Amino acid sequence: METRSGRERPAGGVRAAVERWSAAPVVFLHRLPRAVLLVAVFALLVIGMAGTGWVAAAGLLVLAAALAWFAFLNWPELAAQGRVLRIVALAVLVGFALGRGIGRF
Repeated sequence: METRSGRERPAGGVRAAVERWSAAPVVFLHRLPRAVLLVAVFALLVIGMAGTGWVAAAGLLVLAAALAWFAFLNWPELAAQGRVLRIVALAVLVGFALGRGIGRF
């Protein structure tokens, strides 16, 4: 794994395991047409915002899980602004999901 400074830094422990496990799914997603991924994200957002109860919460939580996965994979390369943005986006998605799940939104 290479850092922002361009130096090679080996991934260890959990990060190495997640990177190895993620290799095949990331290649699969990379090979899909962009429209497929866009439609999938849009569908999850529609389910999360237009649905009710735990169905809506599930749509948003799946989207949050995907965002968390990509954020984890990109974390070493992100600047502080990118890290904060991803944390805020995850917090908002999980907050909305919990709100939809308990019927507050």
